[in-house]
Amino acid sequence: MIERYTRKEMGRLWEPQNRFRRWLDVEIAACEAWAELGKIPKAALAVIKEKADFDVKRIDEIEEVVRHDVIAFLTSVSEKVGPESRYIHKGLTSSDVVDTAQSLLMREAAGIIIKDIRALMAVLKEKAFAYRQTTCIGRSHGIHAEPMTFGLKFALWFEEARRNLERMERARKTISIGKFSGAVGTFSNIPVDIEEKVCKKLGLRPEPIATQVVQRDRHAEYLSALAIIAASVEKIAVEIRHLQRTEVLEAEEPFAKGQKGSSAMPHKRNPVGSENLSGLARVVRSNAMAAFENVALWHERDISHSSVERVIIPDSTILVDYMLGRLTGILSGLQVYPERMKENMGRSYGLYNSQNVLISLTEKGMTREDAYSLVQKNAMLSWKKKEDFKRLLLADRDVKRYISKKEMDEIFDLRHYFKNIDYIFKRVFGKA
Repeated sequence: MIERYTRKEMGRLWEPQNRFRRWLDVEIAACEAWAELGKIPKAALAVIKEKADFDVKRIDEIEEVVRHDVIAFLTSVSEKVGPESRYIHKGLTSSDVVDTAQSLLMREAAGIIIKDIRALMAVLKEKAFAYRQTTCIGRSHGIHAEPMTFGLKFALWFEEARRNLERMERARKTISIGKFSGAVGTFSNIPVDIEEKVCKKLGLRPEPIATQVVQRDRHAEYLSALAIIAASVEKIAVEIRHLQRTEVLEAEEPFAKGQKGSSAMPHKRNPVGSENLSGLARVVRSNAMAAFENVALWHERDISHSSVERVIIPDSTILVDYMLGRLTGILSGLQVYPERMKENMGRSYGLYNSQNVLISLTEKGMTREDAYSLVQKNAMLSWKKKEDFKRLLLADRDVKRYISKKEMDEIFDLRHYFKNIDYIFKRVFGKA
């Protein structure tokens, strides 16, 4: 069964109601800090905390006139609070609130994505061990290379997912920054204690030095982490698409009862989920490029980054959340065909043993150049005549001078290729 992914938690995170709620959280935390310094009466703070609220529709109405979202927000809040609202936003500039609140949202979004990665890793580990000894052909350039096991593919993806987990955790730390240093970052109308107090209340670290804004290399790092995660998702999706090709068909996406593959051809079972993921990865990568463009701003701040971030940050986090969830579902229900893997191995007539033959000949005294030519001659003949590679080698007088039939049997023994599988798994998964 194919799960339908409607990633509601991440979507709700970026809705206007929640975004303005974080703005309000920041403003109230600042008021509390001012009150601790004795600059806001405790009675006024009590009123602010009791009455502070906003109305999204009202904010939109005000913004139509004032053309400034933070002023529209503050006006809506002041209408709820009354006279005590004069203490709200004391000494702050808009970016103190917006950037700090955005850090809170990005931190929360990172937490969701980290959970997604962990869920994906659990499935990858399960599949790696399930197919640990399932023999398949390894390919380079799309051509048969040497045998491997299907579980190694999942182990490889697991290790990459672990690196993505570390990247996302670093990105979350990088973006968990608050800023309350005023119009150009000089604390001209706000004590430095306010920033320390507010950031502590919000679980953030103060930006060591800022202009009017938190510096956008932090956001670029965050979007870069998302782009790499999306690229990893695409990497797996592309492999599934290749494996599902009719000529290969070693694995296949789950296909639900009642699902249709084509409006014209009823027989079709297409890897649409993986194709969807490949396409979405392009969007996330392009968003990361826009984040790089946001790093350079005029002087202490311009607003060219703002409109971009309203699109790329919600979109990228929502997309990556969706992509990880959908990939986890595809892999959970992946149809795997070991018998087809054996059939496909036979399509290259045992040619995947060519390196073993080459090494054996050199160990018996033949120069590498001569050995390579001898093995390649028989390999090309095997391709051309579609004959068994081993049989051709055993019939070759030059080969027989160096390698006996018994030795050739040992060379062609598949167990040779799998002797270090456990070692690789131990490096990836530890003692599990």
